[in-house]
Amino acid sequence: MSETPNTPAPSSGTADPAPLGLAGFAMTTFILSVVNTNMISEKGSGDVVLGLALFYGGIAQFLAGMWEYRRGNTFGATAFSSFGAFWLSYWGIVHWSTGADAHKTLGLYLFAWFIFTGYMTVAALRTNGAVLAVFALLTLTFLLLAIGAWQNAATPPATFTEIGGWVGLVTALAAWYASFAAVANETHKKQILPTWPR
Repeated sequence: MSETPNTPAPSSGTADPAPLGLAGFAMTTFILSVVNTNMISEKGSGDVVLGLALFYGGIAQFLAGMWEYRRGNTFGATAFSSFGAFWLSYWGIVHWSTGADAHKTLGLYLFAWFIFTGYMTVAALRTNGAVLAVFALLTLTFLLLAIGAWQNAATPPATFTEIGGWVGLVTALAAWYASFAAVANETHKKQILPTWPR
């Protein structure tokens, strides 16, 4: 039986999961970075961050990474799966924290992510300028946050944590832009916003 003219043809491929991964990363990073800058110091702010870290930055971004594997994109799969796992692990660390003095270990955790993000930035040289900017800024953010954790000042946030928060805000904006450009360009089937291919 033939299809009627109003029946859409089945999709032959998988939609690009990168805009979802970038958006999940951007929003979660944005909210946490606002807290890190000490612009918002209310007690309940951590709950909002944890909710986003679990569902949007964590699960949604991890799924984007899995879909990148299906598309054969090693860079996207590694990046989104890893940063999805970062947010899930962040949720676990904060959620199950006993309040013990673990600033040295937290600093080491953030420094390890600085190393990972640094070599992913080298790989990002083969993507586009928008994605490269996200990774370069994120590398710096992780380094600043690691130093801030080693400073061991929680209230108010340590100086390097505050600086890392401001760089994190710029990182989030860059990720939102990369997500927006990918969605807009794909939806309109032409370049609406530049991504500066390399």
